[in-house]
Amino acid sequence: MHLNKKYWESQYKNKSTEWDIGYVSPPIKDYIDQLEGKNKSVLLPGAGNAHEAEYLLEKGFSNFTVLDISSWAIKNLKKRVPGFPEKFISNGDFFEHKGKYDIILEQTFFCAIPRNMRHEYARKCHELLNTGGKLAGVLFNHEFEKEGPPFGGSKEEYVDCFSPYFDFKVFGTAVNSIKPRAGREYFINFQKKE
Repeated sequence: MHLNKKYWESQYKNKSTEWDIGYVSPPIKDYIDQLEGKNKSVLLPGAGNAHEAEYLLEKGFSNFTVLDISSWAIKNLKKRVPGFPEKFISNGDFFEHKGKYDIILEQTFFCAIPRNMRHEYARKCHELLNTGGKLAGVLFNHEFEKEGPPFGGSKEEYVDCFSPYFDFKVFGTAVNSIKPRAGREYFINFQKKE
């Protein structure tokens, strides 16, 4: 299954967005809350309705990019947050994206891409990060009964995927997931290998 722009446009158009919890994910909120310096460059790939971006804006961050392949997702963000600065929005494909960032925030994007693209995702994150840059966020730590997306995974699979590109600073079960995901998410904070 190739999940292309057409697929994601239809998901948003038809409001088939069960993964969207309607607010910033608690593990990512807590991570953002402890960040020092509001001018760090942050990428939110596959940002969807971008609740995390809305939170960054509320907290005074001034250098982040909302990236999504779906123009419907971007429209939803603009409708929900009137006046959201255009300079923070990029409608495009993560795998073709250019830029350099201090942090990439992972929230339900990795689980939405086909499994055979996971190593390419890890390589692309490495490419997009500045020296010392971090990939932080959540990954599912179980398999789903139905064919994805979302696609689940295991710690062993993630170690295989990310270890060529990152040092694992934090990699454990998230302690503050929403109730339906409690015990089913890893929180990650990986630092780019040089």
